[in-house]
Amino acid sequence: MDAAVDDLSHARYAEEGGFHAHACFSAQQAAEKAVKAVHYARGARAVLGHSVRNLIERLDPRVPSLDELLDDARELDLHYIPTRYPNGLEAWTPATGFGPRQAAAAIAGASAILTAARRHSSSG
Repeated sequence: MDAAVDDLSHARYAEEGGFHAHACFSAQQAAEKAVKAVHYARGARAVLGHSVRNLIERLDPRVPSLDELLDDARELDLHYIPTRYPNGLEAWTPATGFGPRQAAAAIAGASAILTAARRHSSSG
């Protein structure tokens, strides 16, 4: 969970500096690591994949407070590749394709997922 907290802090720092694509990617990473922490707290040995939504859906038993955030997870998943690669978006580069609105929404979604995941992680 510590890595998720660090990534969320980095997302906020990047947003403040105007690095919106970096903020979006760090927010996605924060959410991914937070949900993986829940898997590990439940005894998982290896948790593969980067889709936050898929990671939430693979939790067994399901976590209702995370299920409520599947839309946020889906939005964060959209930031995994195009925020990092110039060819990830046909018409834009990461620096021009993501702005303050996207960064703020990504940070809010990741923050909600991290808060919910903390309640189900042993390192919460």
